[in-house]
Amino acid sequence: MQFDQAAWRQFHAHWSLRPGTTYLNHGSFGPPPLVVREARARWQARLDEQPMDFFVRQYEPAWFAARDGLARFVEANPANLIFVDNATAGMNVVADSFPLRAGDEVLLTDHEYGAVRRTWDRVCRQAGATLAEVELPLPMADEQAVIDAIVAAITPRTRIFVVSHITSPTAITLPVAAICRALRERGVAICIDGPHAIAQVPLRLESLGCDFYTASCHKWLSAPFGSGFLWVAPQHHAEVQPSTMSWGRLQPRRPESWSDEFVWSGTRDPSAGLTVPTAIEWIESIGLERFREQSHALAQLTRHRLTELFGTTPLVADDPQWYTSMAHFPLPGGAYETLQRSLWEQFGIEVPVVHWKEQWFIRVSCHLYNEPEHIDRLVAALEKLLATA
Repeated sequence: MQFDQAAWRQFHAHWSLRPGTTYLNHGSFGPPPLVVREARARWQARLDEQPMDFFVRQYEPAWFAARDGLARFVEANPANLIFVDNATAGMNVVADSFPLRAGDEVLLTDHEYGAVRRTWDRVCRQAGATLAEVELPLPMADEQAVIDAIVAAITPRTRIFVVSHITSPTAITLPVAAICRALRERGVAICIDGPHAIAQVPLRLESLGCDFYTASCHKWLSAPFGSGFLWVAPQHHAEVQPSTMSWGRLQPRRPESWSDEFVWSGTRDPSAGLTVPTAIEWIESIGLERFREQSHALAQLTRHRLTELFGTTPLVADDPQWYTSMAHFPLPGGAYETLQRSLWEQFGIEVPVVHWKEQWFIRVSCHLYNEPEHIDRLVAALEKLLATA
């Protein structure tokens, strides 16, 4: 697909990015568009100008309304959904709640986010369980080969499999629905880490087949920082407990369901979660398929440009089944510890340079405020820096 640059430039005005910055890291910290920033500010003004009225009368109805809007977007039953600060917070709720015993096993892939690995390593050590890892086949172009590798790693001791929907260090979209089908047949629970997936790919949580799904809305959906969610299948409601125990529901109400325990977790600014419906309305007004097609086209252009520059081969086939709005590319052999800092300090380019499995990669995020000119700047900067290395 060709990138429609003329049509896309109209969206630049939706953001107010710092002048002189070429921002290619929406996948780590996605800046919210102006309409989302303004909506969050309105919620914060309501809170600050009359906190008693906000917390006692406005907050809970707004929380449930926002949850209903998010549930529609991800095709979930609202009763199975809660707001959390981010995917990490949701993952910690699952890890702290899931019943592990001595001798049990938690299985992850070798593409998992470091914070997720640390979270499950902690609970495994506390329970006397084992944290195991499955190595996924590379290069990745065959869905069945991925599933076969995971199934082969399952043992009688495997209680839960933790997997990214879209991986962080390698930006690969994994076939999570097929993985869920294969593992449920074997009695293994599945927890999906999905912060990169919301908006990048369609989500149908009730039909996905997992046990837990956690995500951050501040990435591709471009909701405010501090907005995330956790989806829990009904059979696990009774075991899931908040990491921070408070009133659950603001007095004199009392918690009546598992999700009620997460409504009131203490006095805090809840504006991020309440603004999620605005972010959904905004991206739907643009068109989700339009966003996905155009951002993938720019990611694909990035792969082609970096192939011309480096001559190396990406980890996945050139197919939207395997990557969407992020272009992940291996750098040629060498040491690149200072490359990310140099790109920022010398050229004003924000892009992550990732070290994974003894190799260096660059991960380029493409959102509505990006265009081919930004990729040209990146390629020119890489040429200059590597020529003097």
